[in-house]
Amino acid sequence: MAVLDIAKIGHPVLLRRAEPVGDPTTGDIRRLVADMRETLEEARGLGLAAPQVRESLRILLARPVGKRETARQVPPLVLVDPVVEPLGEEMEMGLEGCLSIPSLRGLVPRYRRVRYRAVDEQGEAVEGEAEGLFARILQHEIDHLDGILFLMRMPDLRYLSVEEQLERFLAEVVAPESRK
Repeated sequence: MAVLDIAKIGHPVLLRRAEPVGDPTTGDIRRLVADMRETLEEARGLGLAAPQVRESLRILLARPVGKRETARQVPPLVLVDPVVEPLGEEMEMGLEGCLSIPSLRGLVPRYRRVRYRAVDEQGEAVEGEAEGLFARILQHEIDHLDGILFLMRMPDLRYLSVEEQLERFLAEVVAPESRK
């Protein structure tokens, strides 16, 4: 296993639709998934998509969590050739960051609840429903598989901040807006 280099914004692989995997049980795919797990742990992330490690394949890892504070204690779910669909029309604005866009955070609208279907690395069917943070993680990672970065989902770039200014940004920009 190896920690893989994470592609950063500007790398072309992040802007194209990833290819379906088909059989996830091949040695190459199993090795990629194992390396992605190790990379996700090292990066201390909530999710990781194969294009982020320069592999244009429809594979993602996502931690099925409800709170950021406990996220790293939960092992990631592996989804190969995933499909995610909204459950209802309810959307939520939420703060997102990305391993491929270091130091930037922004407010992004996402569906509050989604249904997902895929296969795992053993080729077994996986399906379920997600809400809140887990739904947000799934949608963010699916976007990577479709060549979309969270910045492209932001309706207003005034709600973009560098990490060093995040507390001030939340207090002075986001909090007053949420009271309107």
